[in-house]
Amino acid sequence: MKLETMLTENPTRKDFMEKFQKLIDAYNSGSLNIEVFFKQLVDLTADLQVEDQRAIRENLSEEELALFDILTKPVPELAEKERAQVKRVCKELLETLKAEKLVLDWRKKDRARSDVRRTLKIVFDRGLPESYDEGIYNEKCELAFHHIFTSYYGAGESVYSAMR
Repeated sequence: MKLETMLTENPTRKDFMEKFQKLIDAYNSGSLNIEVFFKQLVDLTADLQVEDQRAIRENLSEEELALFDILTKPVPELAEKERAQVKRVCKELLETLKAEKLVLDWRKKDRARSDVRRTLKIVFDRGLPESYDEGIYNEKCELAFHHIFTSYYGAGESVYSAMR
C-alpha cells in the first residue's frame, strides 16, 4: 500500500513498482528461494524508505518533488545551481496554479485547461535553466501538464490532499 501511495504522489517512482513486481514474479515462478526473496524484499524496502525521505532532503514538499522529478529525470543533467533553479520553478508554479488557476472543474473547461498550460509555459520560460533545449523543454511541458491534469482536481482537491 505504501508503494502505491508513493507512486500516486510521484509517477516517476514507477521503477520501484516494476522492481517489486519483478521480485514477486520471480518468486512465484520458483526462480527465487524464500531466503533470497526475503533479502531482496528487505533491500527494496530500504530503498523505499530512502526515497520516502527524499523530499525532506531536497527541501521540497511531496508535490514539489514530483514536479521536480518530472523536470529532471532522466534528463537533463544539471549542476547544483541549476537544480536549485528548477526547485524554485516548481515551487512558483504550484503556488501560482493553486492560488489562481486550479479552480473547480478546471479540467472540464477548455479555457481553464489552456490557462493552466499557458501558466506552466510562462513559469518554465522564465525560470528553467539553459540546459533545457527545445526538445527537452517541450517534453517536460507535456509531462508536467499531464501530471497536473491527473493529480489536481481543482478547488484545493488533489491526490496530495487525499493522502493527508
